[in-house]
Amino acid sequence: MPSSAARLVMLTMTTVALTSSLLMGHEPASENPAATKLHALFAEDWEWRMDNFPTWATALGDRRGNDRWTDMSREAIDLRKKHPHELLEKLKEIDPSQLTGQDLLSYELFEYELNNEIEGEKFPSELFALDQLDGPQFSLAQTAEQMPFDSVEDYENYVARLKSFPTFLDQITDLLKEGIKTRWVQPPGPLASIPKQISGQLKADATDSPLFKPFDDFPESIPQADQDRLREAGKQAIAQAVFPAMLKLKSFVEDEYLPNGADVIGAAALPNGREYYAYKARSSTTTDLTPQEIHEIGLSEVKRIRGEMEKVIRESGFEGNFDDFIKFLKSDPQFYYTEADDLLMGYRDIAKQVDAKLPKLFVTLPRLPYGVRAFPDYEAPNQTSARYYPGSIDAARAGFFMANTYALDSRPKYEMQALTLHEAVPGHHLQIARAQELSDLPRFRRNGHYTAFVEGWALYAESLGEEMDFYQTPYDKFGQLTFEMWRACRLVVDTGMHNMGWSRQQAITFFQENSGKSPLEVAVEIDRYIVWPGQALAYKIGELQIKKLRARAEQELGDDFDIRQFHNAVLDNGALPLPILERVIDRWIAEQKSK
Repeated sequence: MPSSAARLVMLTMTTVALTSSLLMGHEPASENPAATKLHALFAEDWEWRMDNFPTWATALGDRRGNDRWTDMSREAIDLRKKHPHELLEKLKEIDPSQLTGQDLLSYELFEYELNNEIEGEKFPSELFALDQLDGPQFSLAQTAEQMPFDSVEDYENYVARLKSFPTFLDQITDLLKEGIKTRWVQPPGPLASIPKQISGQLKADATDSPLFKPFDDFPESIPQADQDRLREAGKQAIAQAVFPAMLKLKSFVEDEYLPNGADVIGAAALPNGREYYAYKARSSTTTDLTPQEIHEIGLSEVKRIRGEMEKVIRESGFEGNFDDFIKFLKSDPQFYYTEADDLLMGYRDIAKQVDAKLPKLFVTLPRLPYGVRAFPDYEAPNQTSARYYPGSIDAARAGFFMANTYALDSRPKYEMQALTLHEAVPGHHLQIARAQELSDLPRFRRNGHYTAFVEGWALYAESLGEEMDFYQTPYDKFGQLTFEMWRACRLVVDTGMHNMGWSRQQAITFFQENSGKSPLEVAVEIDRYIVWPGQALAYKIGELQIKKLRARAEQELGDDFDIRQFHNAVLDNGALPLPILERVIDRWIAEQKSK
């Protein structure tokens, strides 16, 4: 049995090994029959995905399905599950030994994704179609934010989606009913806020609903007669189709789903739950680490980071222990804004400061801009402190760093620098927008999402703050360590709840004793881990791997190490499973040595 360190860089793949030509150019597809066939398969799959997942297509700027919802009927889901099997058979007809460079890497990644998708089919995770963070109660509002509104056709597409929303919610409800019957059902506690989330979008007058917002401001190019017609059609669709459908979902959640929720919060209590959670851990981290191994890594990191936090407290001159310092941070008014607009302006100020420092750390920066805005009021109470919503050049939509302005006494100033570095730049926005702009790569790679890479990079980005002259006060440094501790605690409590039988209160207590986070933030986070088993494991595992690879590069290259070139090497292939990233960086190190 290999050690944990060795297992961290292994991947449950049966593909051919990546050759030394990984980072080298490859011959044009037109001169390589295997590459031509491979890219044709990528194109076939992409077209299928844009046709079958129209809301995702909308987010990416593909307008073909802007009048439709993804078909969530049982028949459609079962039919879609045949697709990866068919693709895998076609992929096996291509000889990978005839591929080089990026084509070979694309082959491996495509095969990995198909195998991972097929492995997950034994677990009916589609029955977890409802949660308090990304459930169907938000689908219409979020999709409207991503849709274009430039022409009469765009508005007619939105009206069509409004009218067909009841069918979409009925399909979701059928899945939830199936989950109740098979005991694949979410615990009721974290979902208790969903009825209120729905109610927050319902108004006596449909024109007061956030869903009506697109009809408040038409482009001048649309004739007034069409504006009047579309505005009335939108009002009628919201009042007569959307609102009744959302009320119906609200009643179902209150009367049927929550009363039948799971008594135990952990995934291990699900049918075949331990195997399911082990799969989620592998999928999330792109390693074959077991839940127990991840738990032990978490405990080790908690101990290390706690030592760093104690050191900062001593160096700050504060007289008192860890608990006293936390109480001081939570109670002193100097650390909190009293107005939501001031919090947003604070984030925007930090973001502009970061922007100016990026050229020192990166050779190539994305063209796509980003903004900072607040979560909607109906969503904020059950959202995390911040999230990133990706933009799209094709959709003419900027990325957005979403900040939570609810309960300002839970949003300390000393955490804002680390949070901005994570969610905006050089974290999520820089990495995701950069990947989207890698035009030489297949689309599935430009829009790929390996959580361990994406979230690992964002957590690593927080650590770049010191190199960018942030964290100058002990409070800001403690805030950064608080966020790192937060991610270390995730390894412990996620595996604790889903694999070791921990209660929700056990998880909350462990988090509060070690993180210094506010009670509201801790409760929201724990409820997030409950409904998204395994997702939270990716952050720390990914960050540890990226830091490990940087340390290796620094040691082997010495004075020739260039941080800007290293970051390019990490990002220039889009998101990657961690073991593949290690091969890429090892190859890059060898190339740097040969120069």
